[in-house]
Amino acid sequence: MNATPYAGLNPDTVLAAVESVGLLTDGRLQALNSYENRVYQLGIEDGQPLIAKFYRPGRWSDAAILEEHEFSRELADAELPVVAPLQFHNSTLLHFAHFPFALFPRQGGRAPELESAQHLSWMGRLLARLHGIGARGSFRERGRIDLATYVHLPAQAVRASGLLPDYLQDRYEQRITTLESLLAAHFSAAGDIATLRLHGDCHLGNVLWTDSGPHFVDLDDARMGPAVQDLWMLAPERRALDLLLEGYAEFRDFDYRELALIEPLRIMRQIHFAGWIAARWSDPAFPLAFPWAGETRWWEQHLDDLHDAERLLSDS
Repeated sequence: MNATPYAGLNPDTVLAAVESVGLLTDGRLQALNSYENRVYQLGIEDGQPLIAKFYRPGRWSDAAILEEHEFSRELADAELPVVAPLQFHNSTLLHFAHFPFALFPRQGGRAPELESAQHLSWMGRLLARLHGIGARGSFRERGRIDLATYVHLPAQAVRASGLLPDYLQDRYEQRITTLESLLAAHFSAAGDIATLRLHGDCHLGNVLWTDSGPHFVDLDDARMGPAVQDLWMLAPERRALDLLLEGYAEFRDFDYRELALIEPLRIMRQIHFAGWIAARWSDPAFPLAFPWAGETRWWEQHLDDLHDAERLLSDS
């Protein structure tokens, strides 16, 4: 993967890419917060501003991006509050130079405060509807939330990055080997859990709230996985999870065996996060955004966290 995938993506290129589909920009361009991709708000002559999302070259195939878009459109067509890509020249996936990109309507909102029973139940109902549609089909190109994707590959990236200090490498190998075994045992013990098309990264940053309610953004991590993956990040404590599930049950049955997967999924996310930073470290944006990942003490803490995870899984 190119170490500097966005080196040629300057403001002129962004504006030219958008105008290549027949739109006329008015020169207004604002970079929005994003690390994996590059996202901009653009002013359009005689129209509402649009959001342009330039996908990281080499991360997803065109077929995988189109699966994400098709899922978004399927959800939007079912009147789920999802921001879906716009179509130009009979396609939602566009190309300019070597950059794949898509254009979205701008839809604002504020970060949700999922503290009230009403809001948590509301989110539960929406997720149940999303999962009901997600269960109608399968992703072929986007992969799964599994040990290969969230443990094995991230660990490879850490090893190859040079970020992990030499004296911690043996400890890291021991932690990862032990955790892979423990995680596999927990998934096996949970039984034959159904998987479905998910949002995949359903945390508070990917939900925006307006006066009319919440809507979902950024399905860039959509994959196949268990339903609980889209629930646990919104519920930091059991009371919140119970309220989410109360709303969820109004539209869809929940397999309560999946609750046993919350801690394994949380630990897998920790491992994946470290690997994600390691894999992107040569991108100049990452050392600027995550400078602490270049410090020994952060990796020491990461290994301490993995040790705590070992004990938690061993005791449960």
